[in-house]
Amino acid sequence: MKAAGRSARTWLRDHLAASDPGLLRLTAGLRTVGAIALTLAVLASAGFDVTRLVAGAMAAMVATFAIRERRRGAQALTLAAGLPVALVSVSLGAVLSERVVVGDAFFVVLIFAAVYGRRFGDRGTALGLIGFQVYFVSLFVGASAAQLPGLWAALAVAFACSALVRFAVVPVTPAGLLLRLRTAFRARLGRLVSAQLALLDAGPDEADKALEDMREGTARLHETALMIQSRLEEGTPDEPTARLVQRRIADAEIAAERLGLLLLSARSAQRADTLTLHLPGAPAPEVGRLPGPDEATAVLRRDLLALRALVVRTGAGGTGVAQVRNRLLGYRDEENLPVATPAVRDVFRAVGETARAVMGLRVALEGPQDESDDSPATARSREELDAEDAAIDAGEETEAAEPPKGLRRPTTRAAVQVSVGSTLAIVGGELLSAHRWYWAVLTCWIVFINTASTGEILVKGYRRLLGTVFGVVAGILLAALVGRHTWTAFLLVLVLIFAMFYTAPLSYTLMSFFVTAMLGLLYTLLHTYSWEVLVLRVEETALGAACGVVAAALVLPVNTDRRTNELLVTVLERLAEVTEAAVGQLSGGPAGDLLDKARELDQALGDLRAATQPLTHPVTPLRARRTTARYVVALLETCAYHARSLAATAELLPTHPSIAADPRLRGAAGRTVRNIVTIADRVADEDVTVPVETGPSIASLLGGDGTARYGRITDRVLRHLERLDEAVVGLARPLAVPVKTPGR
Repeated sequence: MKAAGRSARTWLRDHLAASDPGLLRLTAGLRTVGAIALTLAVLASAGFDVTRLVAGAMAAMVATFAIRERRRGAQALTLAAGLPVALVSVSLGAVLSERVVVGDAFFVVLIFAAVYGRRFGDRGTALGLIGFQVYFVSLFVGASAAQLPGLWAALAVAFACSALVRFAVVPVTPAGLLLRLRTAFRARLGRLVSAQLALLDAGPDEADKALEDMREGTARLHETALMIQSRLEEGTPDEPTARLVQRRIADAEIAAERLGLLLLSARSAQRADTLTLHLPGAPAPEVGRLPGPDEATAVLRRDLLALRALVVRTGAGGTGVAQVRNRLLGYRDEENLPVATPAVRDVFRAVGETARAVMGLRVALEGPQDESDDSPATARSREELDAEDAAIDAGEETEAAEPPKGLRRPTTRAAVQVSVGSTLAIVGGELLSAHRWYWAVLTCWIVFINTASTGEILVKGYRRLLGTVFGVVAGILLAALVGRHTWTAFLLVLVLIFAMFYTAPLSYTLMSFFVTAMLGLLYTLLHTYSWEVLVLRVEETALGAACGVVAAALVLPVNTDRRTNELLVTVLERLAEVTEAAVGQLSGGPAGDLLDKARELDQALGDLRAATQPLTHPVTPLRARRTTARYVVALLETCAYHARSLAATAELLPTHPSIAADPRLRGAAGRTVRNIVTIADRVADEDVTVPVETGPSIASLLGGDGTARYGRITDRVLRHLERLDEAVVGLARPLAVPVKTPGR
């Protein structure tokens, strides 16, 4: 029974870790609900009325979600500075509520200052958010000057409770968060191996589903790797440790992705392109039984199960675990590979390389391991890892690019846009309702948060309106259910707030649904609930979204094409930098900071992926553009995978016995780098007519057919260079770049 209980707890923990990396959503929900519940308990015990209870609850919510700094000291300073900002804001809201013109003018100024404050980092963003939201709270509860002492007390209690929950009840340290993210990476890596197992056993009718699961698992593993990399500096004791963990995370991710690709290639009649793993909805290649003897398939299934066990296991392990690890690492030696076709033997090699990456990751995260049962192959792998660890040093700092100035600065432009949109929303909102006009302003404000183009604002406004419509229906049902039962309503409010924060990163529509349903309950508590009020909420939301779109389209507009083109150029520039630096190092050049370059490429690609959402949204009427955008992003992800793999291989150069520099690589890969630069120039300036070059394969440029070696350059380097070259040429067609073929 105890073993079953531990197994269930382990399964639940791994499931939560895989679905919510670092438990970030769970933590956000628990912190917010805890702060609100504690605030309500303190205020209720002190005899505060419902109006102040609602104000305190909303202030506690704002004080909790507005703070985004990662270090606890910085969080405490921002929270302390936020209280006087909140007190001033609620006071001005109460005093100016009866002075319509002056109050509206001040609200617009406050909105401009709050958005402009983002240029000062997380603290400026948080203080601006607190100022705006607390002013909104004063309007929502109908605050007056006579009520200010009670509201000040409620706000003070709310901020104190938020601090108590943040630092004592639900504390999060950088090291603890990094530990949970590492657990999430392990869980998602285990799920990816499970998806690869399913692909191994999938029949022809199940291949598409198995491939989609593997594609999703690969994307989620990469997402978690990026989250870990963004928090390494705060969560590790020093920079060398951070770089070591970053290196091992990248190794494990690349090895697992390569294993899946080779498995897919072994099961298909034709070569499986890396693009297949990155293009959503791409059909699986025709698959049949794994070629070769059935014994090889059974052994591969056994070894994939063993690899998954190595990934997800916790604790010190034992002799059995050591024997499994030794067997898998033995596949890195040719003499230990089973009798099978070359494609299947490649899969076994990939299993061995993935097992090595898992061992390296475990050593980096948990420290030295028991080596008493090591086989010669395992001992050799440990020696390689130790040599690689010793070769990692701090690297050089790069100069930050000078930010744009004036109206070209994103924060300035957004502040002007949202101020104009809010002015329109105030005018239109007051025409709809003299008492609820602020809903239009709130929507206009929200659609500008974390958006940078007109298309992004349009999609966000649409999602908010859709969630609001369904939330109104839920609000009606919940209000009828709770009636005048105050504490039942507050309990449901807490449930809805938790759901709101837990689902916010997943679906903006769901978040808007829970917000609107919660507001129906708050209106019930304030005895201002009616069908008309909730319908007005929908009307004001639609108006606010429309005002935001109009302001974004007419005032200092950044259209989606311009935004995506700028980000696309950045991705291509980062891709060229990583490729050139990796090839330079593989050619015998000086060592560079490849880890940071690869990370910058991943970050730029993530920004581009987010910016293309308006183009790939299901409701977009431009179907051809949606297909093109998805195809281009998938090709870029394919390029990034091969560039990361080249960078990882280049960093092995000083320590790996089977890799040595080959000076011919620089010349052979020069065409690929030139093509990347050509495409970037074309995207930045349509008048550029320089064509992309095609020609002989990379292997032939090295003076052979792909089997000859100079300086023992491995097959893997050649394959990555070949696939990268093909993917870059493939980018030319959707981006309307001319292609020059030999002899023309």
